[in-house]
Amino acid sequence: MPFSSLVDSLMQDTLGVSLPLFATELAICATIVLLLLFRLLNLDQRIPGAVLALAGSIAGLGLAVMQHLQYSQEADLVGQSVEIFTGLLIYDQFTIYLRIFLMLFLVLVVYLTMLGGIPDREDAPDFYVLLLGSTLGMLLMASANHLLIVFLAIEMTSVPSYAMVGFLKGRRQSSEAALKYVVYGAGAAGVMLYGISLLSGLLGTANLPELAQALTALGGADSALDQPSLWTLSLAILMVLVGVAFKLSIVPFHFWCPDAFEGASAEVAGYLSVASKGAAFALLVRFCLAMTGSAVPAGDLQTVFVHLGFGIGIIAAISATFGNLAAYTQTNIKRMLAYSTIAHAGYMLMAVAALLVILGSPDAPDGGAQRTEHAIRAVSGLLYYLVVYLFMNLGAFAIVAIIRNQTFSEQIEDYSGLVRQSPALAVCMLACMFSLIGMPPLGGFVSKVMVFASVFKSTEYYWPMWFILSAGVLNTVFSLIYYVNVLNYMFFKPPREHLEPVNVPLASAYGRYALLVTLPVFLLGVMVNRIDDVAYSASASLKSFSVPVVANHDNADPPRQSVRSTPAIPAPVEAATPVSGG
Repeated sequence: MPFSSLVDSLMQDTLGVSLPLFATELAICATIVLLLLFRLLNLDQRIPGAVLALAGSIAGLGLAVMQHLQYSQEADLVGQSVEIFTGLLIYDQFTIYLRIFLMLFLVLVVYLTMLGGIPDREDAPDFYVLLLGSTLGMLLMASANHLLIVFLAIEMTSVPSYAMVGFLKGRRQSSEAALKYVVYGAGAAGVMLYGISLLSGLLGTANLPELAQALTALGGADSALDQPSLWTLSLAILMVLVGVAFKLSIVPFHFWCPDAFEGASAEVAGYLSVASKGAAFALLVRFCLAMTGSAVPAGDLQTVFVHLGFGIGIIAAISATFGNLAAYTQTNIKRMLAYSTIAHAGYMLMAVAALLVILGSPDAPDGGAQRTEHAIRAVSGLLYYLVVYLFMNLGAFAIVAIIRNQTFSEQIEDYSGLVRQSPALAVCMLACMFSLIGMPPLGGFVSKVMVFASVFKSTEYYWPMWFILSAGVLNTVFSLIYYVNVLNYMFFKPPREHLEPVNVPLASAYGRYALLVTLPVFLLGVMVNRIDDVAYSASASLKSFSVPVVANHDNADPPRQSVRSTPAIPAPVEAATPVSGG
């Protein structure tokens, strides 16, 4: 192809297709540039950085919602996907769902920082540049379509997070937590990068959609890999998963989480506990589906992915158990919530384990007719869990921040008698804690039922998954003790005399915010269908469940129809020579 034609093609792809579909990320980039310019020109004294960051976040959320409405109103778009920026990113309903999730959370976090006064006005532009930069990395994680973007997005997310953890200047605990976070993050990044190099070198491609095809070609028609290739493949996959597990704070890559949460402000801890989970799980689902396709062909590959799914289930069960047991002895509320975060990451990881087992197992009880439907339900249950987790976990951390500003303490025992001083906060924390436990009729109950239902379905394909399901149910019971311990102090202990009283009426800004983030916890427990339908559509749009399309240029083939409404299993990919990704 002549160079001029190549440039014209790239310009057409970038300006005509990719940039309009990249609108949310562009809004964040523009906000970051404005924050830096305002800082440089000293205009942040006239327009506070928090106001600018909030305006940019709302703009990004509005653009993401507009994209969702466009997909909902145009039937021919439902279930279709478009590769943008020469295939480095993918745009589909799954991407849009995660964009709305992340941008809504960003708006709530920015507003919380404005109420809490962290950061102060002098440091606000620097802090919000870090916050928006980290969110930009998470948006790229949700739409990554190439192993290079996978690594870059995780690093773009992690590096600003290190600085935000240590942003409380002059506080030794904060600096120590940031240093630990950096050291663990650097180690995980190095392992992941080596895994990516092994995987792309073995398969001859770094494009996620081509991985399953390259795997099939590597093993031949029966997908029977030779032993060295099988071991190298397994090692490469595990090393890539290390980087994702670090963002998820999954055992044994959880060491940074309790120290980072305790050292950082409650606002930053709440941000890290939710946003990084959503982006990392989106990336993990895309990677797992890219490796397996929608149905793994028979042979050694099938054994690898079934065992990998069960292994991930074991790690999920261990993470949930460790997080719940370690939370018992904590006296700092943020540290307790950090271990709670580890436990909930374990619950959500069970859905990914069920997904791999369902897609990889050769023993489909109904001959495979419902395999894809069960796999979609596993992903949609995970997406619903993330939405509920956003509100119940942010609500808990927001109340911690509010009480910190009143009492200057984050010790659990200093929550004594809160119901007598501020009934509104006590009731909001009660709702968040009960939802974190999984008590009906709150959203946490519904989300856990959805995840456990997908694990239950996976037992029909691979019976050892019963152990994972049992561990999830038992851990739900275990978690009751330490959550109720906090409520015991709040409702049944007398207030501590040496502390300032907590005076937060419902009509105050703090009270309205607490109600704002707590009310959806109730609504998501009783109004399930709407969000569940959106989550199902987003899950069904993934490449392994629907027919992908390329950007519809003048010389491109017309878009193919979506199969979202009637999920079916694509035929196994025939052996072919791997194509190097662009």
